[in-house]
Amino acid sequence: MKKIFLYTLLAILFLASILGCTTPYAYQNNGFEDVVVIEATLTNEYKTQEVKISRTYSLEENFPQFESQAVVYITDNLGNKYEFDQNTASYTSITPFQALPDREYQLHILTKNGRTYESSIEKLTTPNQISSVVPTAVTKNGILGVEITVNSSDPTNTSKYYRYEYDETYKVVAPMWHPNEAIPAGNVVTLRKRTTEARTCYSNQKSEEILLTNTNNISEDIVSNFPIKFISSKDPIIKNRYSILVKQYVQSLTAHTYYETLKEISNNGNVLSQTQPGFLYGNIKSIDSPGEKVIGFFDVSSYSEKRLFFNFTDLFQGVLPPSYPYYCPAPIPDSDIAEYYFNNCYSTNPNSTCQGPTIVQLIESRIKVYYPTEGPLYILYPIECGDCTSFSSNIKPSFWID
Repeated sequence: MKKIFLYTLLAILFLASILGCTTPYAYQNNGFEDVVVIEATLTNEYKTQEVKISRTYSLEENFPQFESQAVVYITDNLGNKYEFDQNTASYTSITPFQALPDREYQLHILTKNGRTYESSIEKLTTPNQISSVVPTAVTKNGILGVEITVNSSDPTNTSKYYRYEYDETYKVVAPMWHPNEAIPAGNVVTLRKRTTEARTCYSNQKSEEILLTNTNNISEDIVSNFPIKFISSKDPIIKNRYSILVKQYVQSLTAHTYYETLKEISNNGNVLSQTQPGFLYGNIKSIDSPGEKVIGFFDVSSYSEKRLFFNFTDLFQGVLPPSYPYYCPAPIPDSDIAEYYFNNCYSTNPNSTCQGPTIVQLIESRIKVYYPTEGPLYILYPIECGDCTSFSSNIKPSFWID
């Protein structure tokens, strides 16, 4: 999503450069230009390959427009044709395949409006494996945390250009979970043993930043302790157990230059700055209209990945773990958490302090979760405190190792 948004900004930057934005500019949507956006990275990993096609969208819109009903395929210099099918938000190869050394690949797209696009012919870069991913407790800018770095080397000295992505997965443990759950039935709340997991969950998030490095300025083709991510020791994602899958793409010089420019523009922070880079052309062009602007790049990269696991206590000794991401105070009836206590009774007296119907409504709407306590008072916490499935997944990933 972020890449597509950046590509949209590139189109706006191009328009701004034409308009000569050296004075304050009031953005108006009537100058918006509809441009096709193509994202495709073919790797040597044997898998279902993916191509994303969309249209640029204005700053007033929330999502890019998916380019549906396109004909998408990749060819190689041996006459092979790899066809793609449309899915919800992308096109995926009908059968798994991988980029092979000494082959030449080209991307072909025919859109529903009859426009034809082709990439330049690209070859697979040098295969190169990640040697290690290392977590280290460090203090950066006065903040204690863990820095995750990657190491890689190519004895042939031909890889040179690297791009990284990562997927994070972390365990969530609901602090106010209880083996019994409250079930509203009319005006009554009954308790029963839970039948589904609600205490331990697993959340995922993907990298959005563009991570690039190269080894041009050193004698050996070695990536040494390149920083992938810094996580504060107060960040809840490392409160329990954390995992990161680091993905390495060895790129061509052309692809690396394209992504470097894209990163520079995205880090600029000022869309309508006085220094305008103009339109960023990739290696995909329109066959029907040579002057048509096309955003995107067809990248053929060798791929490597490595996964890392660690617990908070593996790296930090004598340091308090991060707080749970939601406020879930201990069940003690004091003034600090009086708002969590509800009087479990029913009365038609308008002056009554009974809150039975309110309890039923809050539990039924999954705003609150019940935590058992003695006496007529019920403790109702925000549902996130006692049921992690309210914001995470209770499905344990197949790769997870406790």
